[in-house]
Amino acid sequence: MRLHAILRAAALAIPLALLALTAGTFATRADEKVTIQIDGAAVPYYLPLYVAQKEGYFKEQGLEVEFLYANAADILNNVAAGNVQFGFPNGDAVISARANGIPVKVVHSTYQRGIGAVLFKNASGIKTPADLVGKKVAVTSYGSPNYIQLQVMMSQAGKSIDDVKVEIVGTGAILDALKSDQVDAIVFSMLRYYALKAEGVDVGMIASDDFLPSHGNVLVTSDSYLASNPQQVKGFIAALDKALKHIVEGDVEKEVKMAIADYAPTFAPQEKVVTEIIKEVFIKTLWQSEDTKANGFGYGNIAGWQKTIDVAAEYKAIPEAFPAADLVVEKPSDL
Repeated sequence: MRLHAILRAAALAIPLALLALTAGTFATRADEKVTIQIDGAAVPYYLPLYVAQKEGYFKEQGLEVEFLYANAADILNNVAAGNVQFGFPNGDAVISARANGIPVKVVHSTYQRGIGAVLFKNASGIKTPADLVGKKVAVTSYGSPNYIQLQVMMSQAGKSIDDVKVEIVGTGAILDALKSDQVDAIVFSMLRYYALKAEGVDVGMIASDDFLPSHGNVLVTSDSYLASNPQQVKGFIAALDKALKHIVEGDVEKEVKMAIADYAPTFAPQEKVVTEIIKEVFIKTLWQSEDTKANGFGYGNIAGWQKTIDVAAEYKAIPEAFPAADLVVEKPSDL
């Protein structure tokens, strides 16, 4: 009997010891620290990243994520150099970087479209690109993606960029140039359409993406980080996708309030218009498309990316074209 009791006690002790060992392992396991550098500054339009952080979706994937902000060119250089693990720049900058030999990879085409647009007062009579003939149209620089978009629009209308009176106006002054009628139209961000409307300006818009496919912000990493840390990349994408689903199916107003309060407090007076923009632009046309309905968030349409690359080469924005498949992961879920 005594031997039986000893054996029974030993049998019970083994799983308890294993349980204690397992618990200790999980208790001491540290989340992987990664950094994402985001284009520009903290604005509520980066809502999916903020929701993924706030809701613990990154943590569920074993990631501790730090947010930093910089311009797109610096982001891509830092990603390629391994100074940061992830970047969230605009797609045009990514194409330029890859064309110039910087080894970055788009692992999630977060924005399915670009956000460029021609904005104008409706009183101008402008309705189509052909109506820009003879008009003063402002862009921020001759090297900007918006200038290429204007060239393509005019070409598709059977006209030339020479038919437009192009003016260079800095980012900080371009909206005022339109409001004060210094120019007839500007090629800028479609998000400003809603801001102008909120100010009472009777404004119209022609989306650049209807003429030239492009992308806004996309998730990038380096070729080397993707090869050596596939699980971290997959985990980041899974958290981002979960946050996008959370926003699309949830309470947008609530999430916008969170993003403004916790990340972008200077936008507090614009809470209403930001909510409208998230609902009408990001949810309906930027984060989602026919492609994402069939293939999931972040789908990289290779043909669309290739067209953007080819046009960039045609208009000398990059040295030469290259295969989009070398830059873009088509289905993030296949990584």
